[in-house]
Amino acid sequence: MNGGAFDFTGRVAIVTGGGRGIGAAIADGLVAGGAEVHVFDQGGTVPPDRRLHPVDVADPASVAAAVAALGRPAGLLVNNAGITRDRSLLKLSDEDWQAVLQVNLTGAFNLIRAVAPGMVAAGCGRIVNIVSINGLRGKFGQANYAAAKGGLIALTKTAAREFGPKGVTVNAVAPGMVLTEMTARLPAEIRARAEEESVLKQLPEAGDIAAATLFLLSDLARRITGEVLKVDAGQYI
Repeated sequence: MNGGAFDFTGRVAIVTGGGRGIGAAIADGLVAGGAEVHVFDQGGTVPPDRRLHPVDVADPASVAAAVAALGRPAGLLVNNAGITRDRSLLKLSDEDWQAVLQVNLTGAFNLIRAVAPGMVAAGCGRIVNIVSINGLRGKFGQANYAAAKGGLIALTKTAAREFGPKGVTVNAVAPGMVLTEMTARLPAEIRARAEEESVLKQLPEAGDIAAATLFLLSDLARRITGEVLKVDAGQYI
């Protein structure tokens, strides 16, 4: 991603879970477009053209402190941080249920609540939540993950209604299976099943999800809000 039509010059951006995979690809595009990029993650390293903040998104105090330390209000937010703890319903522990909802859903709420006042005061802002097609259709063995992502879709639409009159757009990008380092470690038969399920027969890469996210963050999408954009090679249909 080389910035291209996506000009973020002078904008302050937060990407949660931006240390690797989809989040890193989104951060790359924002940097290329001229944004000041802040990565909220619990560890790892990032290139010198962006700043890493050790943040537990599930902890509202950690989020509030990191947002307050930015110096300037963030005008762009990507809620990408997420975890999985896959088990069938009858084998799903309380801990695995709570952990996934706390990071994937409550974490996004914490970020939105922390940055929205600055966006509302400025009269503009862009929020993109990374959800999942499994939040739209459900998935065997992913009750916690699907519930969290389904909740995040509802949160996206509610925030779009509340903040739209203030000039803030809120949208979601819904990937299916994406070719990342994490999915490369999955059994080959699982990846093959996802490819067979997709109509394009070639699964998206992190850059494909980033491209959709950057579009929704850009002024090209200034009149789009409350939408869920699926980037799944046709897996959902």
